[in-house]
Amino acid sequence: MAVVPIKIPREDKAIMAEQIQDYLEEHFSEPVGNLAAEGILDFVLGLVAPYVYNQAVADARKVVTQQMDRTDEELSYLEKPLPRRR
Repeated sequence: MAVVPIKIPREDKAIMAEQIQDYLEEHFSEPVGNLAAEGILDFVLGLVAPYVYNQAVADARKVVTQQMDRTDEELSYLEKPLPRRR
């Protein structure tokens, strides 16, 4: 399966880049420009995206499994008893 890049709206990406700039300045006294901050964002997304995606799939699988278990239980209540042989 091919990796599909995460599409972030331009304005949201700009806000995230600003937050990265603020973080680096505050915690490391390291000023970076907007282009560098966007590059860092793209790099980090590339690293963590598969983990986040796989966790989301695992979470969805758990929810679907729970729903299927409940559905199976509810269907069991709908079954008619079979006549017993003598």
